[in-house]
Amino acid sequence: MSGLERDSVERQARKVVPGVGWRPGEENRQDLMLRYLSAVATASAARAGEQPPRPKAPRSVLDEDKSVPATPRVREVMSVPAVSVSGETPFLEIVRTLSREHLGAVPVVDADGRVIGVVSESDLLAKAAAQAAVPHPGPVRRLREHRLYEKGRGETAAALMTSPAITVAPGTKVADAAWLAARSRLKRLPVIDHRDRLVGVVSRIDLVRALVRDDTKIREEIETRIIRQDFLLDPDAFEVTVENGVVSVRGEVDGSLIPKLLESIEEIDDVVEVSEHLTAH
Repeated sequence: MSGLERDSVERQARKVVPGVGWRPGEENRQDLMLRYLSAVATASAARAGEQPPRPKAPRSVLDEDKSVPATPRVREVMSVPAVSVSGETPFLEIVRTLSREHLGAVPVVDADGRVIGVVSESDLLAKAAAQAAVPHPGPVRRLREHRLYEKGRGETAAALMTSPAITVAPGTKVADAAWLAARSRLKRLPVIDHRDRLVGVVSRIDLVRALVRDDTKIREEIETRIIRQDFLLDPDAFEVTVENGVVSVRGEVDGSLIPKLLESIEEIDDVVEVSEHLTAH
């Protein structure tokens, strides 16, 4: 990601919580989120038919090269098996399941394992609120609270759930799943097969970890794909270090290759900045 793109994403991230500065010790976490937001923004631009900034090599080329990680898919990061409840599960058992599994939501499945909805803490709170609230007779208030009270009368997962559920397939790109989760404001997405059967669940933290590669993998791509394969150079002749996405590269190289070499490194996903210490010969 270029400096200009990073600044743009950072400004957007700061707008989410205006007036709140970054606390000491959070720089790495903020950088992680900025890199994640950049990946989601790229996926969103692609869905809108726009050309994302700084285009990378075609996916077919990268995926065929076994030395370079292929485009990550949901199947590689989802949690299996997925916790679920049936449509007949009573209210209290749903509460116990969410508490026991430390979840904020759980898929609801039918007898064949097909996902028919999702029941969340919000759905359960709606029931609790409806039971505790005193109905107001005004027509406007009745219209506004109609759905809340309707849901509040439910006693099972099928009656309380939100349907249809927002789901993804195992072959969905991680970036596309992240875009969907961000747009839908969901922390977890059920993963279904071609028959709508539940096969796993993917969380936002799973997507973050998959989209933002660690420093070791970035260094491996620089040494393997760029230095060795693209420029036909010996990686052992270079010292490459990566810390929080900031790349430092040292070594001796043909002076005419330096600009292109640095440009190739800058275009790698998750590279924040390149510190160049190359010597021309």
